[in-house]
Amino acid sequence: MATAMTQDVRARREAVVQAHLKAEAVDHDVASVVATFRHPRYEVPALAAVADGTQAVEGLVGHLLSAFPDFYLHQIALYHSDDAVIVECRFGGTHKGVWAGIEPTGKPMEVESVLIFVFEGDDLICEKVYFDHGTILRQLGVAS
Repeated sequence: MATAMTQDVRARREAVVQAHLKAEAVDHDVASVVATFRHPRYEVPALAAVADGTQAVEGLVGHLLSAFPDFYLHQIALYHSDDAVIVECRFGGTHKGVWAGIEPTGKPMEVESVLIFVFEGDDLICEKVYFDHGTILRQLGVAS
């Protein structure tokens, strides 16, 4: 059974995650995404990408949002662990700009994903993004 303190920490962390997701997938506001971190860091294993620091994260998120200007994210479930908030989701958008070295195809993509938001106390220190890159490549028509 979670203590009141644990529930309070969970509530604060969940509020950070929800603000982060809104900034990224609803408002498309890169500065607000960065502001949710104590030290901005993304890890995206499917792209062999680590963006560490404000400029790197601004670049990663900025490129995503310019490549998929209608980027969206639908949350399926949210879980808490000792040092993380885990979000199951489905994200997508229409490929209108260069992304991961791929010229725009004009095609939509949508993929299931798991996002792991790593915390130290109340501070977000990293978002790890897991998805099947092959699914996206097939939907964009650049792989079979």
